[in-house]
Amino acid sequence: MRAIYREEPCKVALNRVNGMPFTWSLNPYMGCVHRCTFCYVRAFEQRADRPAEERYGTSIRVKVNIAERLREQLARPSWAGEPLVIGAATDPYQPAEGRYRLTRACLEVLRDARQAFSVITRGPLIMRDAELLAEASCRADVSVTFSVPTVDELVWRRTEPGTAPPRQRLRALSILVEHGVRASVGMAPLLPGLSDSPEQLARVIEAARAAGACGIWANLLYLKPGTREHFLSCLARDWPELLPEYERLYAGRACLPASATAPARGEVRRLARMHGIRDRRPEPLRPPARDEQLSLLSA
Repeated sequence: MRAIYREEPCKVALNRVNGMPFTWSLNPYMGCVHRCTFCYVRAFEQRADRPAEERYGTSIRVKVNIAERLREQLARPSWAGEPLVIGAATDPYQPAEGRYRLTRACLEVLRDARQAFSVITRGPLIMRDAELLAEASCRADVSVTFSVPTVDELVWRRTEPGTAPPRQRLRALSILVEHGVRASVGMAPLLPGLSDSPEQLARVIEAARAAGACGIWANLLYLKPGTREHFLSCLARDWPELLPEYERLYAGRACLPASATAPARGEVRRLARMHGIRDRRPEPLRPPARDEQLSLLSA
């Protein structure tokens, strides 16, 4: 299904967020061609009367002036320098970024402003900006989270149809870490009966460890009205035997209680400890010392 790209200026770059563990979000695009069946943004798009359900990802808004607006907002006396998240409502490294380079332009503004930020992505294209992210990391608190809920090919293909393979994301993670960027894995969302078994969790964590992940965390599926209908219809198509259990688990609620999420999240923590994955910051790359530079020039 082809997407239509609409080049539209934005009034502001940063948006205040409620109900999230961060205060500000930055989204160079709206709409996402990844079209993940479980994407919680579908619910917001439906309420805003924008393409949702099967139509989600067919219309992408490109905020062509977002870097200029971001520079203006960060320069305001009222800006307190609060951390922000890039990619809370759309993937900042979906394919359109290869053409428009809006995410990169925003990173340059954030680097120059010494502004702390985090990036959430499923897009290996972020490898292109490894050096820029490393520069920003030397000036402020910067982190990247790669969403990798599964490395199972069947589950990935059916639930994340427009994304790059998980192994490509982990390769991108390893390159960022080599550049001194703190890059971690977010196993989210875990899907009951599909990606939350100990065997499935172990496969992701082993792959994350091999890639050099600086940390790892997990959350289970969140099904808000607007997302629920689309996800359950996809589940009925691909895994009909699981539909009754999901209807029972999510009856009258969007998220599972702590008692239901604790086993999988606890297993992730246990496996992370076993494989030596810690919340850490890699050593930043530094230019060669002066005497080393001279020896390189004379070689």
